[in-house]
Formats: sequence, structure tokens, C-alpha cells
Amino acid sequence: MATEKQREAARRNIKKAQAAAKSKRTIANLPKSTRTALGKQGAKLAKQKRGS
Repeated sequence: MATEKQREAARRNIKKAQAAAKSKRTIANLPKSTRTALGKQGAKLAKQKRGS
């Protein structure tokens, strides 16, 4: 079980990673096939979430 301090650190790390990805626009610079695959994967998970 993670401590509260570890959870806070994880949240901070996630926010930093999101900010870095936004500034670098990492996904926009990926090959088209990879972007398509990521989009399909995201859509699949969203559909599963809605279904249950």
C-alpha cells in the first residue's frame, strides 16, 4: 500500500509529465500510423467504460 506522501509525489509527477507532453506536443510529432493506433486504443477504452 502506498503512503499518502507517495501518492502526492505520483500526482505531481503525472502533472509534470502532462505539462511536458503538452509543451512538446509529443503525440503530434509521432508517425501517422502510431497516432491512429493511439486514437483507436483510446476510443476502445472509452467505449468499454461507457458499456459497463
